[in-house]
Amino acid sequence: MELKPIKSEQDYRNGLERLEIIFDAPIDTREGDEAEILSLLIESYENEHYPIESPDPIEAIKIRMEELNMRQKDLVGIIGGKSRVSEILNRKKKLTVDMIRELERILQISASVLVNNYPLAGK
Repeated sequence: MELKPIKSEQDYRNGLERLEIIFDAPIDTREGDEAEILSLLIESYENEHYPIESPDPIEAIKIRMEELNMRQKDLVGIIGGKSRVSEILNRKKKLTVDMIRELERILQISASVLVNNYPLAGK
């Protein structure tokens, strides 16, 4: 296949079909190099045409808590008292900078995710 920039949906579909065929090609072979370059072209096209929205901070916290088998009470002392934790997780209050720092440290969630805006309940 002749490698060229992906400029249209048809180019994109053709690229995906070709990549599926050569995906398992050995590294440092002609097809292996083609697969590597083609995957970069596809990724670039997808980033431009199918951007992924930033995750919701509260959902990210809840997912990470589930992964770590944590319950709401486990955040007491990390982001405040029992009522503050409830207000945050139920979207009644916004995260503060100090809360974001602690959540990043304890839950290992990037601050760039936690600073995203999210709607408050009832608003």
